[in-house]
Amino acid sequence: MQYAWIAFIVLAIIAEAATSGLVAIWFIPGALVSMLLAILNVDLWIQIGVFAVLTVVMLILSKKYFKKMFKIKTHATNADAVIGQSAVVTEKICNISGTGAVKVMGKEWTARSSDDSEYEIGDVVTVLEIKGVKLICKK
Repeated sequence: MQYAWIAFIVLAIIAEAATSGLVAIWFIPGALVSMLLAILNVDLWIQIGVFAVLTVVMLILSKKYFKKMFKIKTHATNADAVIGQSAVVTEKICNISGTGAVKVMGKEWTARSSDDSEYEIGDVVTVLEIKGVKLICKK
């Protein structure tokens, strides 16, 4: 039976190496211990039980460990990050003629006024929201 456990370990290692996520790593310690039990001629049902228990324990422990280790921090995207920022008008903003552009955080965006006001080049406005690909601004 130890050869079956060795084959299982090899297959788990191959599966782990072939994928980018942790998919089979939890099976390896359980299979190793079960292989040692097989070498000691322990009953098959005990080997399988030990394998199952160790696999579940490893899954629970490693999930907590990896969750802490790989805590993912989220950041606003470049689009979300401009909301609330000050922007400089680089092209006259006029909702009636459908023109306007601002520069915010080093990027040029098309812009519209939130209240149909017109803003001249050089005016400083605040970005209120994003609609489509346009920034909605107000002085």
